[in-house]
Amino acid sequence: MPLEAATPPTTDPTDALRDEVRARYADAARAVLGQTPRAGEPASGMAAACCTPGGDERFGGTLYDAAERSSLPDAAVLASLGCGNPTAVADLMPGETVLDLGSGGGIDVLLSAARVGPTGFAYGLDMTDEMLELARRNAAQAGATNVEFRKGAMEAIPLPDASIDVVISNCVVNLSTDKATVLAEVARVLRPGGRVGISDVVADDDLTPAQRAERGSFVGCIAGALSFAEFHAGLAGVGLDGISVTATHAVGDGLHGAIIRATKPIDWTPDRIHAVALPRPTGELPVLAASDGCCGEGCGCS
Repeated sequence: MPLEAATPPTTDPTDALRDEVRARYADAARAVLGQTPRAGEPASGMAAACCTPGGDERFGGTLYDAAERSSLPDAAVLASLGCGNPTAVADLMPGETVLDLGSGGGIDVLLSAARVGPTGFAYGLDMTDEMLELARRNAAQAGATNVEFRKGAMEAIPLPDASIDVVISNCVVNLSTDKATVLAEVARVLRPGGRVGISDVVADDDLTPAQRAERGSFVGCIAGALSFAEFHAGLAGVGLDGISVTATHAVGDGLHGAIIRATKPIDWTPDRIHAVALPRPTGELPVLAASDGCCGEGCGCS
């Protein structure tokens, strides 16, 4: 009797993107930690991601004022890979509980912890072991006791329902391969009346996903960017209101750093969540731009 042909394993293109994001940001953390990068990576490690420090005023620690930077460990500032300063727009109050999605080296968690004070608490969520190691080291150096860094994915936040007052994030939602689920998770963990105050890269509404990919890589925070209208629709689709998506500075052709705000209604229930068709990777998005392993012209790499 002839043997049946083995079924070839299926490969989800989003898995490759997620793995590359994890690996590239792990290398950025290794560079700050003084550890050896992966074989084939630059010794500095800092070309690992587009949203990378290096003097470009569109990304990184320069988006925080001097007083904020001086209050933090140098490693927390050096590891800042964001496109904004979400703690400056989240209106954090003493006693609140804050969650930072994709907390990286911990800069926004530490700033949030200082703003909410000893009666408040700040969680950081990251999927990369090296970034978690760096963040915990920075928290210890800063003497922050009202913080906790958890490993996990923002598509499945490891926190209870209605446990967070404010969700922040800094140039990370664009790296998710399932942004609709991320936003649904944000709505779930927010307390009634809770709010969103995040920074991200956002595309002009007339740029198609393919055109975004032409301007930069997925790991480089560009190919996966939502448009203004898509971000608004995604937040409305999980039942949030008071939504605003406001550009702050240009980071490329038709691409902007932006502040995104929204509020969870007091009477919110899970049945307010409805399906919204947000762009998802199809396997055709570039993980890295062919030119330099980063994000291409005009994105803010240096």
